[in-house]
Formats: sequence, C-alpha cells, structure tokens
Amino acid sequence: MKIPFNRPFLTGKETRYIEEAVASGKISGDGMFTQKCHQFFEEKFNFGKALLTTSCTDALEMAALLINVQPGDEIIMPSYTFVSTANAFVLRGAKIIFADSSAENPNIDAHKIEALITPKTKAIVPVHYAGVACNMEEILDLSKHFKLFVIEDAAQAIDSYFNGKPLGGLGDLGAFSFHETKNVIAGEGGLLAINNPKFMQRSEIIREKGTNRSAFFRGEVDKYGWVDIGSSFLPSEVIAAFLFAQLENLEKIQKKRRQIWDRYQEGLQHLADKGIVRLPFIPDYASNNAHMFYLVFEKMEQRTKVINALKAKGILAVFHYLSLHKSKYFGSQYNGEELKWSDHYTECLLRLPMFYDLTTDEVDLIIDTINQTIDAKVLV
Repeated sequence: MKIPFNRPFLTGKETRYIEEAVASGKISGDGMFTQKCHQFFEEKFNFGKALLTTSCTDALEMAALLINVQPGDEIIMPSYTFVSTANAFVLRGAKIIFADSSAENPNIDAHKIEALITPKTKAIVPVHYAGVACNMEEILDLSKHFKLFVIEDAAQAIDSYFNGKPLGGLGDLGAFSFHETKNVIAGEGGLLAINNPKFMQRSEIIREKGTNRSAFFRGEVDKYGWVDIGSSFLPSEVIAAFLFAQLENLEKIQKKRRQIWDRYQEGLQHLADKGIVRLPFIPDYASNNAHMFYLVFEKMEQRTKVINALKAKGILAVFHYLSLHKSKYFGSQYNGEELKWSDHYTECLLRLPMFYDLTTDEVDLIIDTINQTIDAKVLV
C-alpha cells in the first residue's frame, strides 16, 4: 500500500531505553522503566494508582477480577466495541447486557442505560470510542444511585478529557491500550488505572499471579506467597522502556495528530454540510485526542465504493467493529431489542489512515480521492 492504515512511530529513544533496561540486569517487569511509566500516569493524569499490563485486554480482565464478577452478574456495555470489552467479563461468568450507541457518535447512549439496570447489574463499562468521552456525568450518577461499579474502557482515550477531567480517571477503574495503532505505542501493552482506593492493594496482588510479591520487594512483608487469585498481567521492561520513550513525546505526538485530524475535517467538512457523510461528533463536554478520523455514510454500499476507490490509489481505509450482539459467539444468546445505531456504525463507518508520519500531501491525496469519488456521483 502506498498509504497504509497505520505506521508505527518511533521517537528515536526506544532502542536506547531498551538497551538501558537490559544493562540494568532486570527485564522481567516492574523495573526502572515500569516505575517511570507508572509515575508518568499518576502525576500527569492524577490516577490513584497506575499499573502497566501486557494489554488493555489484560487490564479489563484485572478489572473483572477486582470487582469480583460472579456467574450471573450483569454487565452493561455498548455492543459497538472490541470483543475484549465483553470477553473480560464473560470469562468470569457474567451476562453481558448490550446497549445501543448514540445517534450522534458510536459511544454508548447514556440515556438508555437505566432501563437495562436490574438487581443483578454489577457494573457499567463505557467505551470512549475514538478517544471521545461518553456522557460520564449521567453514567456516574446512575452508578451512584444504583450502587454500581464503573469501568472505563479507555483503550483509545489517552490524553482525552471529560469536562477537563482525564478519561480513565473518572470510574472506579480505567483500562488503556498501547497497541501499535494507538496514539502512544509499545507494540502491545496496556495500563490499569485504579481510582477506587479499595482496589489498590488487591490490584497489585492480582497482577502478580495472586501473590503479595510487590509488598515483599518493598519490604512490607518478610516473605511472599499465594494470597488471592490472579495471573501474570505485568509486561516486561522491554515493553515499558519502549513505552516510556513514547510517553516522553506525548505532547509532540498529540500536536501532530491533531494537525492531521484538523486537515481531514477542513477538507471533508463540505460533504457533511451537504448531508452526504457525517464526520466525528465531539460533544461540548469532551476533548479531542485525535485518535481517529472517521466517516459515517448512509449506506454500506457507499462505504464500500469509497474503500475501493481509495484502494485503487494505494490507500488503505478500514471499517471497524461489528456489533457484538450479532456476533457468531453471542448472537444466539441475544434476545434484546434492535440496536439501531450500533448496527448502523457497523455497516457505515469508515476509518481513514491516521498515524504520526502521515504527510500533508498524503492527507490531501486521501481527501481528494474521497471528494472525487463523491463528486463523480459514485455514491448515488
């Protein structure tokens, strides 16, 4: 492809930091660079406690363990999300209650959550799609009223905010991803933000295979052993070293991504003004971390024609999630109402290339190709 959907960005210090980690004699995790990453997140975003994980999937699975999900517990989340959001709780025996997306953007429709709450509901899992905040005020009000946990799936939402407060820091727990397609990357990798004090000590234990090993290394206990359930959720220092080089350049990365995002919007806004496509909607309460730029068409056939037109120019644009309530695994279990907007985004949303090294000329070529395709009435 002339222009791929994603190209990992290197700041220039990743390999040097990895060499430093190896030279330190400790690359098995929770070493020097892991601590630097933890400190970065706790200080910049004021998370109560930050723990690196091997993936956002692992961070979500840790969250399910921390809130003690049991078979039969109900967890409310959007259907339009990645499978990991649901899998983490299904693994513990939970029943997933899928909610529809908003008409304005793919985030969960907060107005529809209350009707889904039952005595078995244990948690709400909002997914901040494209790094844009869900209506957290309404979600947190519901959680307080019904005594529910809130676990933010902030996989795409680093350095993004709700009314000035960092996403991932509003719920009891928040899960982040550093997959190679995210704003800051480590190849794979994730982080769990622990904001509810009751989970801070246990989160270390679960992350360390159910042992109090972290407390032992701090000298808080004279030996460590198996004290709880858990798994091996912590990443190696190689991942942490790579990630820290990225975190040092977060502002630089964000500035460039916002420039690309703004150019897309400027070049395609006239299509939205004519009602031909919809561009990303960002509510007044949300910030834009420029994780993603997407288009929403009226019909799947229109999306397909634009994908093919871009592909003919060597440009890879991709559609995104498939509604989980209609998935091969879950579909036979779902007996709820139609999720109109989740299905609409499944069929009609198109993600455009978005990565740090995307040049102005490349962005303009993508914009021109889309405009030419639509001007030629290919979409009619």
